[in-house]
Amino acid sequence: MSLTDIYGHASLRQRLAESIEAGTLPSSLLFHGPRGVGKQRLALWLAQRLLCTNQNAPCEQCTSCRYVRALTHPDLHWVFPRPRPRDSDPDLQQVRDDYAEAIADRAAAGGLYAPPSGSEGIYVATVRSLVQRASMSPAMGKRKVFIVGDAERMVPQEGADMAANAFLKLLEEPPADTTIILTSSEPGALLPTIRSRVIAVRVPLVTDADVKAFLADPIVKAALAKDRGGSGAERVRAASGAPGRLFSGESNARATIAARKIMDAAVGDKRWQRYAAALGQGAASARGAFADTLDALLELLGERARDSLHRKDEAGAAAASKSVDAVLRAQTRATGNVSPQLITAKLIRELSGTLR
Repeated sequence: MSLTDIYGHASLRQRLAESIEAGTLPSSLLFHGPRGVGKQRLALWLAQRLLCTNQNAPCEQCTSCRYVRALTHPDLHWVFPRPRPRDSDPDLQQVRDDYAEAIADRAAAGGLYAPPSGSEGIYVATVRSLVQRASMSPAMGKRKVFIVGDAERMVPQEGADMAANAFLKLLEEPPADTTIILTSSEPGALLPTIRSRVIAVRVPLVTDADVKAFLADPIVKAALAKDRGGSGAERVRAASGAPGRLFSGESNARATIAARKIMDAAVGDKRWQRYAAALGQGAASARGAFADTLDALLELLGERARDSLHRKDEAGAAAASKSVDAVLRAQTRATGNVSPQLITAKLIRELSGTLR
């Protein structure tokens, strides 16, 4: 199956295309923005644009374009968080076989997939494989493109300094025939040494019209057919400019449960409940799950504000609005190197002063 079409980000795609034509596209990029806005899909579009063999790129007709859409182009290398390898030090072929299988699964689903779980990461063996492939000549065309999805999930490991340094050097001075695109919903969680070597590009939310067009795509319709997520209008509202949220599945349910626990702890009188809610957020390695929890909490507070307005409870609506501000501050803290548990403890204290 081919990837779904890309929806939204028209002005950003135009700027990227103009940069390619002018020969000014940076070799190392960081696409960052809210979770679910399509950063990796945009990176795949850019890869197709770079690898297309026709002048009017992406032409959608040449062999390169068709291979990219099928995720089988030998010069397109896409890595993203995966479960921890069973072998503590897998060889490069094992890593490549694992990604080949994972990418085939994504291709079979039209490029639609749930976000990685909090336990998945990009491990040192993957970084070694990426660095090695970057040193090789293109297999089919004139360029190679590397996409590192959810790059904040790169897991530092003891004794992996050589691989880390090689990756930093690759970002700083990639081969002339190589473009590297990192994506992240939590750019502040990236190592400063990585952020300093890439050009950051903000990927914004898409419009409701683009979300509607996305929902009308036959591949998307088929993927959501078994989901009792409501009408099209309800799905547009649920997406809130980030259609990837519609594929959160079980992880979204877990995030909603965790968000409700935070709210219950904030309005409750039991101190142990607050500690339990804070400790339940896990450590720094679970940042992805914590980001999902904060997003779910914003949705719950939005519903609370709307319900208060419907009941003409102005005080309740104002309290919910103040609580939204507290969650937004927590999201800002979460992009830095701060423990999710500490952020949650502070957030619960702030919410307890507004929601009661």
